[in-house]
Amino acid sequence: MQTERHAQILEERYGQGHEPKGIIWNAHIEHMMNHRSVRRFLPDGLPDGALETMVAAAQSASSSSNLHMWSVIAVTDPEVKSELYRVSGWGNPFIEDAPAFLLWVADQSRNNAISKAAGGSAIVHDYLDALVMATIDTALAAQNAALAAESLGLGVVYIGGMRNKSQEVADLLDLPGYSYVTFGMVVGYPAPEAQGRLRPRPSQDVVLHRDRYEADRAERISHYEGPFKRFRQDLGMKEKSFAEAVGYSANDLLYMDGRENLRATVEARGFKLR
Repeated sequence: MQTERHAQILEERYGQGHEPKGIIWNAHIEHMMNHRSVRRFLPDGLPDGALETMVAAAQSASSSSNLHMWSVIAVTDPEVKSELYRVSGWGNPFIEDAPAFLLWVADQSRNNAISKAAGGSAIVHDYLDALVMATIDTALAAQNAALAAESLGLGVVYIGGMRNKSQEVADLLDLPGYSYVTFGMVVGYPAPEAQGRLRPRPSQDVVLHRDRYEADRAERISHYEGPFKRFRQDLGMKEKSFAEAVGYSANDLLYMDGRENLRATVEARGFKLR
């Protein structure tokens, strides 16, 4: 049954009048729907067992062919966190503020070594799908860990900036070949002022297709401009439309901030991307 709290969550997430109907509510669904990125943290350390619980949840995610193509590096050393903050592009000071920074690694190095030690060629790792599989498995694992962290009262924010200077990150962390850091995840107790509104999303008719992809849906995104702008205004963010945000991300290489070199990095690390 939908409660007043559930209705509030849907309105914040989609904007009034665009809430999906028929949501089946339970504690798990409410937990996921209430997700928000946290960028201000208390200095308190993680509770005992939190990291192990997050990793257990991550290892319980789906794994392609049960091949376990990911690793995670938990960074708590202030000096290492400072270096990672530097290479992330200086826009993420909470990397230093929070007690832990997790680096999620798409990792074919173990399976590559196992295969070659047994006399195999590991030829499959020369193909693009080997990188794609490891990246997908890493993302699935990390999202499970994020949900586990939030269930413990912790907050998280993903840091894609770990790909800005991907080779520097690999060197800093002593990564083996056939691996790269897909993204980071800051984790800690949210500061009280971090409990803001939910970030809005487009209505489901933008992203939900049935039986076939319907390409002519551009006009349906227009309603999202209102919730998008109001959210930014409420948080005192720079005025920007969703269309402008999309345009910047697609048209200006400044947005990539070094990620345009990612292909060269992963190729140098062993992935031939055939």
